[in-house]
Amino acid sequence: MTARTRLLDPAVGRALSALSKAAKQGVGDPALAELVVIRASQLNHCAFCLDMHLAIAREYGVSEKQLDLLAAWEEAGDVFDERERAALALTEAVTVLTAGFVPDEVYEQAAKHFDEAELAHLAGLVVAINNWNRVMVSRRIPPGGYTP
Repeated sequence: MTARTRLLDPAVGRALSALSKAAKQGVGDPALAELVVIRASQLNHCAFCLDMHLAIAREYGVSEKQLDLLAAWEEAGDVFDERERAALALTEAVTVLTAGFVPDEVYEQAAKHFDEAELAHLAGLVVAINNWNRVMVSRRIPPGGYTP
């Protein structure tokens, strides 16, 4: 496996960065935003993004228990609260799109915990990290390049 040197056109990279920043700010909870991007990155097997966002999550005080159990959040009992669980379910539904769409019950559950603006930002955050995951995986960018 060889890393490909050029990631993105600089203008595209700036646009993706702006999307990520705006979406994270609109979610309003940086720790939750990091759980979302980590879960999508797990699903997409993006080692670079996992390495980076696990470090950021720790900076925001996300517990090691949550980070350890994130891949099995549905079975983790009360490690994740209802709001976090709704965000993670939406993250998985948008990332995987198994049925070709986000199931109504997943969206409705998220809508119980997030207002319209937060929900739009949450969806935007999932879209943004999926973009980044695909860039980094397709370019075979290894972990270790992020320093806080």
